[in-house]
Order: sequence, then structure tokens, then C-alpha cells
Amino acid sequence: METRRNLAHKQRIVIKIGSSSLVHAETGRLNLPKIEILAREVTDIHNQGKDVILVSSGAISVGKSAMGLKDLHSLKQKQACAAIGQVRLMMIYQKFFAEYGQTTAQLLLTKETMLSSESRTNARNTFEELFALGAIPIVNENDTVETYDIRFGDNDRLSAIVTALIHADLLILLSDIRGLYTDDPKQNPDAEFISEVDILDDRMLQMAKDTTGSRFGTGGMATKLAAAQIAGASGAEMIIADASDFRILHRLIEGEDEGTLFRAHPHEYHLMDYLEQMP
Repeated sequence: METRRNLAHKQRIVIKIGSSSLVHAETGRLNLPKIEILAREVTDIHNQGKDVILVSSGAISVGKSAMGLKDLHSLKQKQACAAIGQVRLMMIYQKFFAEYGQTTAQLLLTKETMLSSESRTNARNTFEELFALGAIPIVNENDTVETYDIRFGDNDRLSAIVTALIHADLLILLSDIRGLYTDDPKQNPDAEFISEVDILDDRMLQMAKDTTGSRFGTGGMATKLAAAQIAGASGAEMIIADASDFRILHRLIEGEDEGTLFRAHPHEYHLMDYLEQMP
């Protein structure tokens, strides 16, 4: 429980929100009351004097819904929907954050950008200047220009890479699942919840099912455990928690026992090595 209580002292926090947590399951359209709560929670964390980054999925889903499309059959369709949806998503974020007096900024990152030492340094410098200005960066993968062979592939790993890049000390992944279980709880009613993970060993990695519970999401448990490895190695604690109510954010920061906490185990870690080995 000591680690949980120490979460209140974290000063640089990355919060990742998946697509399925932002939209209505029936229609794929934005869930505006939830996003308003998210803006209030994130702003309040920032008002405590902390640096906060929001890594947000949702652009493709929002664009697809806006265009009345049920399915996307090609990469160019997905990229077009990302371009349409990103504008709409940021407009909504800007509106709700502005209601609480908070300035936001948009950063669209690519794997290719992160592989370049100069671009990586420029991205880090931009984050640092935004923090100095008191803005909250909202980050997404730049789906409009990426191809499948140069993509991060999911925002779980992207959020962990951002965590490592800016030396954040806490990563929160809000998902459609409460946390890590001994098995898939949707398939096995006897699956046991794991509140805290000290060492992420091979046995736990084998538990991960590379699936997601929502047709709007792309990241399953395997990607979340990959994120835990990156964040932990860079010196950050990580939490997987239920995104059904975004008010969980202040409870997590206050140290309440919710979600699965992965302890940090910092060691000599080279972000480039991981990026180059990514499939």
C-alpha cells in the first residue's frame, strides 16, 4: 500500500484513453458527458501543480461515425476518417477544457519521428515548453500519414514511449477492463484479479490475450503489458484501470486501491533499442 500512497507525489503523469472509452458503444459517436468529466478530472490534476499529458485514441472512430460509415475497407479510408475525426475530437476537447480555464495543445506523433534522434529531441523540447506554458498536451498517433509497417499500432505502447521520452513518473491506462486477471474474466468467471504486480515475469506475460473487448479499440492486454515493460524500465509506475467512470482518476492519484498497479524497476534503458525492435 506504500506505493499506492506515493502516487499522490507523482509530478509528471501520462493518461491514456482508448477509443471505446470515449464513444457510445451502440453508435460510435462521442460520449459528451464522459468527455466533460475527463476534462474536469485532468484539469484538476494539472491544477495540483502536476504536468499532465493525455494520450487519446478515437480519431478514426469519430471520423467514421461522422461520415456515416459502418466499415472501413482500406488504409486510405482509415486515414481519411482519422483526418476528419481528429479535428472533431480536438474541437470537443478544446471546448470542454476551456470551460475549466485550461489550454490544450495537439501533438501527432509517428514511429518514424521517434526513430530520428533530432525529431525525438524536438518532440521532447516541445513537451517541455508546453509544460512551462501551463498547457496540457493531447497526443495521438498520426494515422493520416502512417502505413502499417511504420505504425506504433496502438496507443498503449505510444503512451509508454511518451512516458519514457519525457521522463514521466506515472502512466495511467484507462481501459474497458478493471485491470490484470489470472485469465480473461469475460471467458473465465473464476479468473482472479491482480491488484499489484511487482515483477512482470514470463508467467504473467503468458496470461495476456491479444484481444480487445470492444470493436472500437485496438489494444488488448498484451499491448498493455508491453507498455508496463517500457514504462517500468524507464522508471515510471503504471496503472491499468476501469474507464467506465473517469472520476476514477482522482481516486487513483489519491492512492485508492483501484486497478492494477505495476511497480517501476528502472534500469539502463534505451528507447531506441525498443523502437527498432518493434514489429
